[in-house]
Amino acid sequence: MTIHWCGTGLSAVPGLRKLIEAGNPVTVWNRTLDKAQAAVGDITDNIRAFDPGALREALAPGDVVVSMLPGDWHVPIAEAAIAKGAHFVSSSYISPEMRALDAAAKEAGVALVNEVGLDPGIDHLMAHKLMADYRASDAFDPANTLSFLSYCGGVPKQANDFRYKFSWSPLGVLKALKSPSRSIRDFEELRAERPWDALGSYTAPLPAPETFEVYPNRDSLPFMAEYGFDPQWPVKDFVRGTLRLEGWSDAWADIFRTVESLPPGDEGEQVLRDLSERLWQEHAYDPGEPDRVVLCVSLEATREGAPVWHRTYVMDAWGDEQGTAMGRLVSYMVAKAVEAVRDGRIAPGVSAAPSDPALVEDWMAEVGRLAQHLEIVRHA
Repeated sequence: MTIHWCGTGLSAVPGLRKLIEAGNPVTVWNRTLDKAQAAVGDITDNIRAFDPGALREALAPGDVVVSMLPGDWHVPIAEAAIAKGAHFVSSSYISPEMRALDAAAKEAGVALVNEVGLDPGIDHLMAHKLMADYRASDAFDPANTLSFLSYCGGVPKQANDFRYKFSWSPLGVLKALKSPSRSIRDFEELRAERPWDALGSYTAPLPAPETFEVYPNRDSLPFMAEYGFDPQWPVKDFVRGTLRLEGWSDAWADIFRTVESLPPGDEGEQVLRDLSERLWQEHAYDPGEPDRVVLCVSLEATREGAPVWHRTYVMDAWGDEQGTAMGRLVSYMVAKAVEAVRDGRIAPGVSAAPSDPALVEDWMAEVGRLAQHLEIVRHA
């Protein structure tokens, strides 16, 4: 069994190095050989130039192929994995095209595992753990009203006037600002065309409570089924969202206006690319400068308006001169998924981060080793 790891960007390297240093047979594929050699050349010489045909030819039954490449590559690589009887792992969201491969993957007996990074990834583990604990509690009652909140954000450890810094190209962040979202707020479906249309405030229950700006991200509603919510349960709030430092919306007001008034087509794309380049020059992390990741996942049950069960998973992690918190958290979870697939602990088909209690406990123990603070807060 060989692990074929494709992509050696900033969010990939720590987990890749972990797998290599543990003695696993790993072939590293990257579009730029020099970058791959700089990232892992000190511990392996099994580095190849990424080519989809060469990768497909190299795959063997039982291998695991990891895609840390741009999203457009995930489905073609997963299709090649199915054809060769190999498994697939990615930290990215499950696209409709990836979901459509479920039947073929099951028929081939291979696992296509996605959403095993930070967000999505660790947030899923926390949600599964909270749901399991709630269902097992004396407070559980299908008639209870539930509120679920999940907020995650990468922010600078040392706050700046811009209230943000970039670990990689800002283009992805800028494009995300154009995306609509769907969530539940006060028992009603909330649709927001842009993040600034649904900004809110959230106080994270850290050892020193800290207030952040938050907004819904993507479409939260499909995750109700993923986390085991019964369609008959009353739900007051359900949101998966992004977390930013207080003052972020004011500091980014000009960027919001630019995104809102983009010209159509290629001209608008060029405006975003130019803005991305400027932001990268002005607000990239300096070498060795620490980043910070805050993740809070909360589940509350109420009965006749009074809380009967309320827990929040809260994580605070920051980077150092050896690497970013974001890179470690994303890639170490990918490495855990590779190990689980290798050991036959994830069933064939398309899946996201596991809900199996043993895997959740194992993976969260790894998060506890990586984060400076991790706990489940039991609210009064």
